[in-house]
Amino acid sequence: MKLMTIAATVSLTLALGCARKGAGGPARVPVTVAHVEQRAVPFEIPATGTAEPVQTVSVQAQVTGVLTHVTFHEGDDVAAGQVLFEIDPRLFQAALDQAKAMLARDQAQHQAAELDAQRYAQLVKEDYVTKSDYDAKRAAADALQATLRADSAAVANAALNLEWATIRAPIPGRTGRLLVREGNLVRASNPDPLVIINQIHPILVRFAVPEANLAGIQRYRRNRLPVLVSPSKTDTVFTEGVLSFVDNSVDTTTGTVLLKAEFPNRDNALWPGEFLNVRLQLYIEDSAVVVPSQAVMNGQQGTYLFVVNQDGTARSQAVAVERTAGAYAVIAQGVRAGEEVVTDGQLRLVSGAAVEVKGVAEAARELGGDK
Repeated sequence: MKLMTIAATVSLTLALGCARKGAGGPARVPVTVAHVEQRAVPFEIPATGTAEPVQTVSVQAQVTGVLTHVTFHEGDDVAAGQVLFEIDPRLFQAALDQAKAMLARDQAQHQAAELDAQRYAQLVKEDYVTKSDYDAKRAAADALQATLRADSAAVANAALNLEWATIRAPIPGRTGRLLVREGNLVRASNPDPLVIINQIHPILVRFAVPEANLAGIQRYRRNRLPVLVSPSKTDTVFTEGVLSFVDNSVDTTTGTVLLKAEFPNRDNALWPGEFLNVRLQLYIEDSAVVVPSQAVMNGQQGTYLFVVNQDGTARSQAVAVERTAGAYAVIAQGVRAGEEVVTDGQLRLVSGAAVEVKGVAEAARELGGDK
């Protein structure tokens, strides 16, 4: 009985000692990891841009009169040549009829004068009339010929004024706010437009990039360079277009060059005046080594990250970051594809610390080159 009590006491002492040793050992740091990947990554130039219509037209009256009819609603899409406004045409129709009547009168007078001139031409040869009489008849006929030309111009002018009484859309596009209503007197001399039309199919996005990027843009411009835009940096839905314009000079004030990209905009996703985040894609690097951007940290010795070893410990690894692409950092040197790097929990780590992997970070949904 005494021996059993001693044995139990020894066992309990050993167990407590082991427990204290285990409790005093280093605890594993919980971390989230991601795999170093090798994938196609686009080289992109980020910028901020503004959407603008391909064309903007301020529709104005070219004749003065009372507006009798508006054939569209504010915000309608209109086609080129579509009737937009009608001005009371009666005054212009009357002016056209008057000009035609004057032309007809002068035509009759010219015919009579031309016949007289021809008769006097024959008579002057036979000395029945003087040369002076013939010259007078010839001059009268020629004067009426000039009057006919003036009358024809007056008819054309009156017809043009009558045509201008019907105001048509000069371009296809989206109408804006209606600035004049039916019943108002519109004047040809008024600088204020009746309505403004913006052509937004297609639409342009204007943006500027640093002049340091100009050489690369010129180098790859022979390809149709894609441009992606979104309303915000956090938006994952992008509208894709192509680079359509590079300005012929650098702005010496800002050190930037102006670019424009064209977008079909069939779904009206882009709107004139809208501010947008822009990504100009120059080329795609097929086998870039990438890690999630949050894995990379900055220290006194430069950029580094933590790599998880096969024995469950982490080591600090210096890396050279070439550039960023979306949610990824492109690594020039320091890690290889397939290695595990820590993306969350790095602040509690030191080189050689034991880690416990709590989860694997999800890969970014899109990386430009995956489109």
